[in-house]
Amino acid sequence: MKQQDLFSGLEDAAAAAKGKPRRRSPRSASTSARSAARQSLARFIEKLRGFDAFGTPTLVTSTSITGVPGHLELLVPTFVNEYWSSGQREASRLHEVSYRACFKPQLPRFFIEALTRPGDRVYDPFMGRGTTPIEAALLGRVPVACDVNPLSTRLTRPRLHPPTAEEVKQRLGEIPFDQASELQEDLLVFYHPKTLRAITSLKQYLLRRLDSGTYDPVDDWISMVALNRLTGHSVGFFSVYTLPPNQAASVRRQRIINEKRGQVPPVRDVPGIILKKTRQLLSDLTPESRERLAGVAPGGMLLTSPCSATPGIPGDSVDLVVTSPPFLSVVQYAADNWLRCWFLGIDPATVAITQTSSLKAWKEAMTGVFRELYRVVKPGGWVAFEVGEVSGGKVKLEEASVPCGVAAGFSPELILINAQEFTKTANCWGIGNNAKGTNTNRVILFSRS
Repeated sequence: MKQQDLFSGLEDAAAAAKGKPRRRSPRSASTSARSAARQSLARFIEKLRGFDAFGTPTLVTSTSITGVPGHLELLVPTFVNEYWSSGQREASRLHEVSYRACFKPQLPRFFIEALTRPGDRVYDPFMGRGTTPIEAALLGRVPVACDVNPLSTRLTRPRLHPPTAEEVKQRLGEIPFDQASELQEDLLVFYHPKTLRAITSLKQYLLRRLDSGTYDPVDDWISMVALNRLTGHSVGFFSVYTLPPNQAASVRRQRIINEKRGQVPPVRDVPGIILKKTRQLLSDLTPESRERLAGVAPGGMLLTSPCSATPGIPGDSVDLVVTSPPFLSVVQYAADNWLRCWFLGIDPATVAITQTSSLKAWKEAMTGVFRELYRVVKPGGWVAFEVGEVSGGKVKLEEASVPCGVAAGFSPELILINAQEFTKTANCWGIGNNAKGTNTNRVILFSRS
């Protein structure tokens, strides 16, 4: 085994982009798809090297990866800069749906615009709230996504087929919000009895529509908005003051919060809150955006299944993957989403989220995911795999992920580290630290030959 420096390949690709001769091997020239991919990579590298949209030059370095099959050490080119804005309102408001540990829409947009064309298929095997498929569809790419959590499809699908605010207003006027057959009394720590009756009535109405086959995109949208208004810390939510909407408190913890704050749940206008949030989500959705969504969403695919086995996705069909897997045991998905599961009639104990505190087990699971991605990604296609730092910054998951991708057949082309004002990067990147723990977007870009 020997050390391999991937910078040599990147320099060849950059030279090709400028019309200069480059070294060729039979394997790299074996297919037109691979040739086109190298040209795309060259353009992307030049973009990273010269990027200064936020006033700072790109730091170019390398990351030493060990444990890679066939290599004693692998040096992966690494580019550090602020590549997209940290602003909360810099993307379509259609994205403003809460979900724990989701990345900003600017991240998938950065890779989608650089590495795909309209009509290409963009896939996220860890869909979450649907950031990648929504952004892909808004850019005219065909959205493909998967998540073992059934909540993900229920959060994503309505925004690929958005109704108008007037359609939502009309449907809300037809729903009986005062006909709940029974109330779950322990939820009164979150809701006034009148509010809980309205929420429960809505839940039962939607379940009846599902059972009768009359459930439609307007119902789907109302369900999605209600999921995102169940709990929060302002008058824009159904509940009394509690944790943010992406992290539901337990009943016991909410009792403690109520006692400490001396609060009781107020009456909330459930249909009014749903309509207000609807108007916010749709406020910047232009006719052109609706047309793009309508053009690509019908050809898309949203799956509820483990992403290590997705026979519904044809082989060699995906142009780009942009995803972020669960980060060990950092996020407790079942605990965070128990109230949303209640509203949808889902038992959270039946949702087999990939979650482990063992790095070894995490790597084994990710290797299985990469093997399935290798099947579905086209030759010449890409995987942008976003990971973070865990265990107080001691474990950098990009170093753990590269061997998993290589074992599945992918080539790690580069690592992009998006460093912003609120983040701290490790000393090895040569840039300043602030007082708190590391918190960066760290994206490995793999190619499939």
